[in-house]
Amino acid sequence: MIEPVVTVSWWQRHRGETVLADVRWYLDGRSGRDAYDQGHLPGAVFVDLDRWLAAHGGPEAGRHPLPAPEVFAEGMARLGIGDEDTVVAYDDAGGTVAARLVWMLRATGHDAALLDGGLPAYDGPLERDTPPRPPARFAPHPWPPERLAGIADATDPGAVVVDARDRARYRGETEPVDPRPGHIPGARNVPCRENLDADGRLLPPERLREHFRAAGVTGAADVVSYCGSGVTACHNLLTMEYAGLGVGRLYPGSWSEYSHTARPAATGEDL
Repeated sequence: MIEPVVTVSWWQRHRGETVLADVRWYLDGRSGRDAYDQGHLPGAVFVDLDRWLAAHGGPEAGRHPLPAPEVFAEGMARLGIGDEDTVVAYDDAGGTVAARLVWMLRATGHDAALLDGGLPAYDGPLERDTPPRPPARFAPHPWPPERLAGIADATDPGAVVVDARDRARYRGETEPVDPRPGHIPGARNVPCRENLDADGRLLPPERLREHFRAAGVTGAADVVSYCGSGVTACHNLLTMEYAGLGVGRLYPGSWSEYSHTARPAATGEDL
């Protein structure tokens, strides 16, 4: 399988062998599709996170639960992404959103990688037209249970639970979208944006290993990753894999599910 992260130069060498996916999405409600239409990387198709990468149920399931495998497969097929295609995904936020698509593809056995640095790392002209791609065949595959976690796993003292949100949200100082502030008791904060340098590219693997090991993440640890709604948590999982620290498990419901329960919430730092 392809490495979980590739550079712009790698993509440029393999443009004819890959499908480029633009997965821009914004927590503040701005339209990722509008951003795509205003300019995207050459040949990229737009992947609508809300439509194809998440289900829409009640609040008890969280804001972005995984979609049915059939829905995900339909979305990929409509966009011209087939079973045998290699997908390179990007956004304009250091890959913290595009990681959701990459994780979903890799978890179901497909070749996919993040474009390191995303849109800002490319210095060529952007396109505005949607590239024509014929529908493809993409077979649905069940989400592998060994790659997933639920509330019981996220509260298991035997697991290393990492929270990918920014530090202020983790500590409970602010909460812009969910019912309660704070974090799951026992979880350690590994903000996904701190995986990046000032240019939005991933830090060197040795720096990333230090970042994660400080939270108890080692190659032998049982790691559960969560965030607000199971999107940026995927960035931590891909970063761990890139740094040689294993694959971990995703808690899709994340804080948006947990905060609707009567379970306790922690604030401040978990030391």
